[in-house]
Amino acid sequence: MPYRKGTEPDMVVGSGGRPRDDERESEILDVVNAQLGEGGYDSVTFEGVARRAGASKATLYRRWKTKRDMVIAAVKAGPARDGAGADIDTGSLRSDLLALCRRLRATMAAADGRMPLLLLQAGLEDPELCDEIERSTGPTGARLPDSVIEAAVRRGELPDGIDPFPFEEVVGSVVLLRQLNGLQIDDHYLEALIDSVVIPALRATAFGKAALPAGIFSGRPAHRAVKDTR
Repeated sequence: MPYRKGTEPDMVVGSGGRPRDDERESEILDVVNAQLGEGGYDSVTFEGVARRAGASKATLYRRWKTKRDMVIAAVKAGPARDGAGADIDTGSLRSDLLALCRRLRATMAAADGRMPLLLLQAGLEDPELCDEIERSTGPTGARLPDSVIEAAVRRGELPDGIDPFPFEEVVGSVVLLRQLNGLQIDDHYLEALIDSVVIPALRATAFGKAALPAGIFSGRPAHRAVKDTR
């Protein structure tokens, strides 16, 4: 079994000369996901992952240039794997919203809450990470994609000028809270949430005079001002 000079045994060289070992990479990404679950995004470091995975930092840096790249790879390989997919386009607003909610529910269940917590933390602390997760994994269900809004407006299901605030503030928050507390999140609940809260609230945003704040899962929520107590 050939190895490139200077690489670790876990870096198998393929016929094209590029190190690759899918099983080893999967083990490393499992460690990243474990650290995300235990301490959140801030707890993940190259040094900590390397030590826990029994690899060198050089091994990690050969695969991922930045911590963000490593976390996104871990999310795609783990928490988002069962929830990721193509863009949402079912032909109706209600069905699109239900599909988004189902995807978010599946992601949360598969990740034991890690993925939505990561999205929440990323939205609060690293908007670019939040954006990249959405681009890399496909819609997670935590945000309302522009494509869903635009299709609903074209079909006449929503007025022009609506704001995604109700979806991005409410849906991820309540589904996450229910998941963490072991409460039911079946289709009956999701349909009730969509019909009685989300769709009416989305329609109402088109007629408001004041600009709405960014929702907590929007990727760019405003932070509360900290008073100087000195």
